Amino acid sequence: MSYRTAESLRSVTLDDVRGARKMLSGVARVTALEGSRYLSRLVGAPVHLKCENLQRTGSFKLRGAYVRIAGLLPEERAAGVVAASAGNHAQGVALASSLLGVHATVFMPQGAPLPKVSATRDYGAEVRLHGQVVDETLAAAEEYAARTGAVFIHPFDHPDVIAGQGTVGLEILEQCSEARTIVVGMGGGGLAAGIAVAVKALRPDVRIVGVQAEGAACYPPSLAAGRPVSLRNPATMADGIRVGRPGVVPFGIVDELVDEVRTVSEDELSAALLLCLERAKLVVEPAGASPVAALLAAPETFDGPVVAVLSGGNVDPVLMQRVLRHGMAAQGRYLAVRLRLTDRPGALATLLGVLSAADANVLDVSHVRTDPRLGLTEAEVELHLETKGPAHCAELGRALRDAGYTVIA
Repeated sequence: MSYRTAESLRSVTLDDVRGARKMLSGVARVTALEGSRYLSRLVGAPVHLKCENLQRTGSFKLRGAYVRIAGLLPEERAAGVVAASAGNHAQGVALASSLLGVHATVFMPQGAPLPKVSATRDYGAEVRLHGQVVDETLAAAEEYAARTGAVFIHPFDHPDVIAGQGTVGLEILEQCSEARTIVVGMGGGGLAAGIAVAVKALRPDVRIVGVQAEGAACYPPSLAAGRPVSLRNPATMADGIRVGRPGVVPFGIVDELVDEVRTVSEDELSAALLLCLERAKLVVEPAGASPVAALLAAPETFDGPVVAVLSGGNVDPVLMQRVLRHGMAAQGRYLAVRLRLTDRPGALATLLGVLSAADANVLDVSHVRTDPRLGLTEAEVELHLETKGPAHCAELGRALRDAGYTVIA
């Protein structure tokens, strides 16, 4: 591939990260480190949230993109840059290019969320929609680079990008010098690799834990094989870490410096996003919530103080609505139930009375009276209920059955 040069395969050092930090002065924000009392109680040690969701463009990606583009030769800048991304990297490249006066073309999947497409355009990039999945979009961007001479800006597989992301690690050590564990989400591995380079050089005792979504966990099989291995169909709602193959450069660093890679389920991601919103008052995308998901899944396995990196907050409102509902269901606070009742006047009101007596809040009701599956005197009702937890869900089920209703699902 065009970006696979000797330069792109060199190692990344602490000096590179420190140089990147100087370059980013006045460009990237030093994001806040916020304590979480809830997670601290759960873990039994202080837990802090590194809020890269509050970074410019809504994620850490600006750091690496700016350092990479700022390091281009004048003739390379004149040719412009090209990138492929479903969202965060696109916005980072767009803003970095605008700040540096470089023309940027960004390829995005045709199904990319409209807010991310609009934001990328607003930051100054030319957006081209191509392909249904990121791999197709990536191929189109590489073909464009080969045809036009534009420099391809990879989202994670380049030393300059990794050095830029590593500045997050320097900030963490300055904001929490006593940190013993840093938990960070992983897709291609650029952020985890950069943080590991910075932190391990200064504090080799700090444990670095990478977190991947179960459906897009390319690192465990790759680490087992000793080389980057491709997943056939990576699938997760956490599009920020939905990567099918580790980058060559970050893989070598992760293999050497990251202490452990864990995976989390979609339910755990949903619950973590909900917790960030309710308890920390922070809007975080599923990928950014992955470190919190790992803490929720096994809090007793982390030595504190712990720093969890919230890598991004660019979540589509439609996805946010679905994820929050999914998270509430995972916690037993949302229940969808379908049942049959006798089709007669007042039957629905009687059913709602049973639910009211059981202290359930009805969010939505669908009442079907004409369907080939139903008998002449039957009706089917689907209800979406707000509940108080698993015990309350079980109580509702008993109340409905005791009242004579046939619960289908």
